[in-house]
Amino acid sequence: MPDNKKTLMIKRYASRRLYNTETSDYVTLEDIARFIHDGRDVQILDLKSGDDLTRQYLLQIIAEHESRGDSVLSIDLLTDLVRSYTTQANSIIPQFLKMSFQMLREGREKLTEKTSISKTLPDFEEIKAKQEAFLAAFADGFGNWPIALAPNKNKDQGEAQDQSEDLKAIKNKLSDLQEQLDKLKS
Repeated sequence: MPDNKKTLMIKRYASRRLYNTETSDYVTLEDIARFIHDGRDVQILDLKSGDDLTRQYLLQIIAEHESRGDSVLSIDLLTDLVRSYTTQANSIIPQFLKMSFQMLREGREKLTEKTSISKTLPDFEEIKAKQEAFLAAFADGFGNWPIALAPNKNKDQGEAQDQSEDLKAIKNKLSDLQEQLDKLKS
């Protein structure tokens, strides 16, 4: 059985065929997407040159999903991404996206750690409000965001403390981003 913690090595031959070194068989982009969906990290290397092609293939997988109607990226988001490549904002966009997905992963992990799913289902209105506050704070220079993200008073003290520590870490990261943005402006 494959080790899900170990990065799965895929080699691309000159014929452009992709070879799974773990199972010694050829794979498709759809297979690679499934490996990633199942939690595997994947690295794709050109056999001849040794170049890392992972980024190119991941972008191709995303493009294929988007073109089939499995849209995750809105036109506005795609436009902003294209725009970020031509402005000074491109230095903060990757950090912002990385932090956003890290928060999403951590939230998902906390949800799956709980034994009773009914107790862990979040109040979706509360999540939506926190997300909107986070995005508004990012756009406004992080004004009053800790107030909007404050823990729910109905939660137990330990959970509120964990959230408070998480919020402090997020605030510090956002403050660092603001400093970098200020440096770019000057």
